[in-house]
Amino acid sequence: MANTLSKKELINALYEKLDVTKSVATEVVNTLLDIIAEELKKGNKIDLKGFGKFEVKERSARTGINPLTKEAIKIPATKAPTFKASKGLKELVK
Repeated sequence: MANTLSKKELINALYEKLDVTKSVATEVVNTLLDIIAEELKKGNKIDLKGFGKFEVKERSARTGINPLTKEAIKIPATKAPTFKASKGLKELVK
């Protein structure tokens, strides 16, 4: 099973690779994540060539079934952030 890279570990990796202070690495990671979140909130797409695309997809309202009662329920429309990996990233992880 694969390990999970936490935000703290990502900051440490950036700190080691770029030879910057941990506070600078933390600020870079936090700022990047904030910018991505803000742009998605505005409805914008983020296209990182060679890595992938972040965007918000709308899910329309629909009727579902409550598994406990088998009763029909209305599921409201929602928006959800999505990520689509680039061809290069897909090839890298094969």
